[in-house]
Amino acid sequence: MATDKTRTPDFETTAEPPEIETLVVGFTEYGLAGLTAVDYLVDQLSMTQVGHLEAGGPPMITPFENGVPRHHTRVYAHADASLGVVISERFVPIQTANSFANAVDALYDELAPSNLTVLSGVPVAHGPEDHVPFYIATEDYRDRYLADTDIRSMGTGFLDGVTAELVARGIDDDKRPVGVFTTPAHPQAPDAAAAIRLVDALARTHSIEVDTEPLEAFAATVEAQYRALAERIETAEEESTPDDRMYM
Repeated sequence: MATDKTRTPDFETTAEPPEIETLVVGFTEYGLAGLTAVDYLVDQLSMTQVGHLEAGGPPMITPFENGVPRHHTRVYAHADASLGVVISERFVPIQTANSFANAVDALYDELAPSNLTVLSGVPVAHGPEDHVPFYIATEDYRDRYLADTDIRSMGTGFLDGVTAELVARGIDDDKRPVGVFTTPAHPQAPDAAAAIRLVDALARTHSIEVDTEPLEAFAATVEAQYRALAERIETAEEESTPDDRMYM
C-alpha cells in the first residue's frame, strides 16, 4: 500500500463487494442531511464495509467512536438491497472536487452499478410546503427512476463542488445515469427531518425497503459528533467557497 498522502485519492476495496444496482453517495455538507441519510442506511440495513478512500489532501480528519478510529470516507454494500453506499465524513473542498469525483468514477466502474445517486441537503429559503424531496437528474435517470413518481424537480439554480462534477459527467454519458435527491436543510446538525425525506425519496424510487421511523432517535445519538463536524465545515466553507450559491 502506498503511503504518499499527496497522491491522487482513490478507493481501495478491502473485501469482495457484491453486485449492486445503485451506488449512493452522501457528503459532509450544510445541515449534514445527506451524510446523516447515508449513515442511517448503513446502520439500518447493517451494511458491510467493503472499502475506503486512500490518500487525499487537507482538511484531513480521522473520526473515531468509542475510542475506535475509522477512515473518513468509506464504502459499504448490501447484497439483498443491491445497494452500495459511499459515506464521506470529511468535507470536500471545491479545489479537490475534481480528484474526488475521479475516485468516485473509478469506484463506479469497478462496482458496475446501474446508476449513481447523490443525497444532499441545500441551504435555501423555504416555507413548510417545501419540506419535500426534489430531484436534479440526467435524462436517462429521469426516464428510469422518476417517470412514475410525484417527486418534484428542483427549479432553476446550480450545483457546485463534487456533486456538480458527478452530475456534469453524467449528462453525456449514456452508461451512467446520475441523479441528486435534495431538500431544504436547516443549519442544525444533523437535520434529521431533511435526512428522512432523502431516504424516503431513495426508497420510493429504487424499491429499497428501509424503515425511516427510527431516524430521529438515530440522529440524536450522533448529534454531538456531527455538531462539531458542522462547525468545522462552516469554517472551511467560509475560507474556500464564495457566498453566492443560489437555488430556486
